[in-house]
Amino acid sequence: MLPTVVLVGRPNVGKSTLFNRLTRSRAALVADYPGLTRDRHYARARVGERPCIVVDTGGFEPEAADGIMHAMAQQTRTAIAEADAVIFMVDGREGLIADDRAIADMLRRSGRPIVLAVNKCEGLAPENATAEFHELGLGTPIAISAAHGENVRELAEAALALCGEDAAAELQEDADQGAARRIAVAIVGRPNVGKSTLVNTLLGEERVIAFGEPGTTRDSLYLDFDRGSRHYTLIDTAGLRRRGKVNEAIEKFSVIKTLQAIEDANVVVLVLDAQAGIAEHDAHLAGYIVEAGRALVVAVNKWDDLHSAARDDIKRDLDRKLGFLAFAQTHTISARDGTGISPLLKSVDQAYAAAVAKLPTPRLTRALQDAVVKQQPPRTGLVRPKLRYAHQGGVNPPVIVIHGSALRTVPDTYRRYLERFFLEAFQLRGTPLRIQFKTAANPYADTPAHRRGRRQERRSRRAANRG
Repeated sequence: MLPTVVLVGRPNVGKSTLFNRLTRSRAALVADYPGLTRDRHYARARVGERPCIVVDTGGFEPEAADGIMHAMAQQTRTAIAEADAVIFMVDGREGLIADDRAIADMLRRSGRPIVLAVNKCEGLAPENATAEFHELGLGTPIAISAAHGENVRELAEAALALCGEDAAAELQEDADQGAARRIAVAIVGRPNVGKSTLVNTLLGEERVIAFGEPGTTRDSLYLDFDRGSRHYTLIDTAGLRRRGKVNEAIEKFSVIKTLQAIEDANVVVLVLDAQAGIAEHDAHLAGYIVEAGRALVVAVNKWDDLHSAARDDIKRDLDRKLGFLAFAQTHTISARDGTGISPLLKSVDQAYAAAVAKLPTPRLTRALQDAVVKQQPPRTGLVRPKLRYAHQGGVNPPVIVIHGSALRTVPDTYRRYLERFFLEAFQLRGTPLRIQFKTAANPYADTPAHRRGRRQERRSRRAANRG
């Protein structure tokens, strides 16, 4: 196994900044705002030739007895229990405070190897910035600047030295790289619909904070998950509210992270709240997912708490407000009790298989001919588009490229007809489909005869419109 290094400290000391620096990413949200990180984030890093896992944790407040801060503290304790080494971060500009002493005592009791990092030391003499932190009794403090990268490599090397030699690390990394492709599944929806509860139920542990207030999740968490022979990466996302209600800068960053997660996903699970009903914003969010071309499964959560009349109302609203999601499977579930989860995952597998399906050119062309026989494209003036043959141009979503003549005049209604026809012909359940038209170049396009023909066509259209 790769060595695991956990970043611990009170709020706003720069843990997420250091996490992004070590992992060479922007995986963690960073802002000058305490308590921004709440769940624990895992990511790969490499120090020299040695790979490792780095874990970012929420700001630890030892005195938190309940509420969201208590849940964050539990997440941090879990991460420490998994650690091979801990980097304890303190603020060199703010100095040593009582919470730092309490965290140091907790870390000593954990028995984990500890490196003390004094952050925000840019422009300060290291010996002066670290002097008062010697009294914590955690060895020689290392003065760093996570924002500027000063002494970060030295810190990481010191932490890995405490993990001991791991000859299997490179072999493990190679094995991980050669593992079967994981299906990226983004869990999205409005705030407080049960996304984090669903993730915890799938993982079988309290991996992310599921709290009874909207906006608990602020960042997108990428969590590997295996079920039987299938390999997934679950993406727990922040709840999306209507644009007019997004006020805080932090929430705006969360919205961006959620939209990025949709783009990263192979399949999106849209979670709806049966108790709150189907809102207009649910339809907007579903529209964005379809526009992004992602395979989709709809999960109606909190179904077990509804009486029969309310269930009938929800079914009618699904047909009326989300009728454009007819290609997607819809499941009623209870994320809290775990009911309906197996059929949901089966639909995720089916949607992914449809999204990446290989469609042979001969079969596509035959299906295209059948579609034209059933319903020809409408004529525009004297011209009727001719659809000659089709081939596949991409996956996730499947893209079908149709070649012919005068295809620029094909209306959107006929394009949608072809999309539905191909989805049914190839039994692609759970994925949208894209149609691209390619008109063959006309070698006589610039000849006088062709220009006369186009003028005659325009005159005929004007005459037909006047009539």
